[in-house]
Amino acid sequence: MEVDLNADMGESYGLWNKGNDAALLNIITSANVACGFHAGDPDVMMKTMALAQKNSVGVGAHPGFADLQGFGRHRLHIPLSTLQNQIRYQIGAAYAIATAAGTQLRHVKLHGALSNMACEDPIMSRACYEAALSAAPDLSIMVLSATAQMEAVKELGCKWVGEIFADRSYNDDGTLVDRSLPDAVIHNAKIAGPRIAQMIKEGAIITKTGKRLKTQIHTVCVHGDTPEAIDIAESVREALTASDIKLRKFKV
Repeated sequence: MEVDLNADMGESYGLWNKGNDAALLNIITSANVACGFHAGDPDVMMKTMALAQKNSVGVGAHPGFADLQGFGRHRLHIPLSTLQNQIRYQIGAAYAIATAAGTQLRHVKLHGALSNMACEDPIMSRACYEAALSAAPDLSIMVLSATAQMEAVKELGCKWVGEIFADRSYNDDGTLVDRSLPDAVIHNAKIAGPRIAQMIKEGAIITKTGKRLKTQIHTVCVHGDTPEAIDIAESVREALTASDIKLRKFKV
C-alpha cells in the first residue's frame, strides 16, 4: 500500500512570510503552489518550485479566488465564465514558472473557499476542471474525496487523485467542518498522524462523529500555513511508515 503526501505552500507574498516551505519540502512528496490570487507572487512561486524540483517533490498549481485580503477563504460569487478565465490565468502562470524552474506542472488543486464551494456543486467543479484542462490538458486533478469534486472528474474521464486532510475535521457528508466551528482544524500532531494512518488502512474518511465514508484515497494534505504544519507532516509520515504504508509521489 502506498500514498502521496502533499502540502499547500508558496503562500508568502512580497515581504509577508507564511509557513516553512523549505522544511516541508523535506517531508512531503507533492507541493500545491499558490498562483498569486489568494497568496503567493512570481518570486515566491519560482523559489518554491525550484526547491521542490531540487527535492524531487511533484509540483502542482493551487488556484484560488482573487482574495488576497481573505487568503482565498471568502466565498465569492462570480460568473462561471469569469472564474474559468481566472483559473486559466493562474494555471498559465504556474506552468510558465514550473518550466523555468526546471520542473513539470503535474496537477491542479483548488484552494480554500473555491474548493469548498466546488465540493458542494458538481457543475462548478466541472467548470473549474474543464478550464484547467483547457490550459494544460495533461494535468491530473486533485479532488477532495467523497465530494462533488470527485463526481466531476469521473464524469470528465480525466486523470485524478483523491485527497484527504490530515489537519481538518469532516462532516458526515464528506465536506470539511467550517473553520469558524470548534475543532474544525486539528492542531495536535499526535492525533493527526495515527488518524490518517487509520483512514488509509480502512480506505475511508473518518468523520467528526466517527462515521466511515468509504472512498478512494491517493494523497494526504497538510496545510502549510498552520503553525503545527511541520509536526503534523512528520507525524503523518511516521504513522504511515509504522503501518507499512509507503510514501510515494502519485503517478501521472
